[in-house]
Amino acid sequence: MKSAYLLTGPPGTGKTRLIIEALGEITGEVAGGFYTEEIRGQGARKGFRLITLDGQTATLAHINIKGRHRVGKYGVDLEVMEEIAVPALRRAAEKGQLVIIDEIGRMELMSTGFRQAVAEIIKGGHRVLGTITLNPHPPADAIKQRPEVDLVPMTGSNSRQVLEDIRHWLKAGEAA
Repeated sequence: MKSAYLLTGPPGTGKTRLIIEALGEITGEVAGGFYTEEIRGQGARKGFRLITLDGQTATLAHINIKGRHRVGKYGVDLEVMEEIAVPALRRAAEKGQLVIIDEIGRMELMSTGFRQAVAEIIKGGHRVLGTITLNPHPPADAIKQRPEVDLVPMTGSNSRQVLEDIRHWLKAGEAA
């Protein structure tokens, strides 16, 4: 069994929803890390919020953020990655928890500290459940090719099967 279970697929296929659903079935403080969610206003996506499993919340990217770090129309606040996301990942790994990384995408990979933390955590054999960009991106592609990574394609129609597979992977990791 590989130590990193990463979901990939087009936006809107339910990757984050499945991870949150699987986390809801875990008891105790056995997971740490973060997930992201859309910030919506007036029916349109305005940005992305980062939420750590220990309750910290910050705006990662937004149409109103100015600056040189941009992905499409969104300005990216790299301090959120460096000061909130990376420490959350490192805390989870140090505690031996399941490390949740949602998402390993273009915005997040702009952070050098994030790239280093993800590489160290995966190479270190820590259990990781996360999502990764489907599109070609050199740092993401290097992660996808790691021998520890089980890359799981998501479509709109296979979410129930993938959820069952996540449950099996989580149970197998508990027994190990």
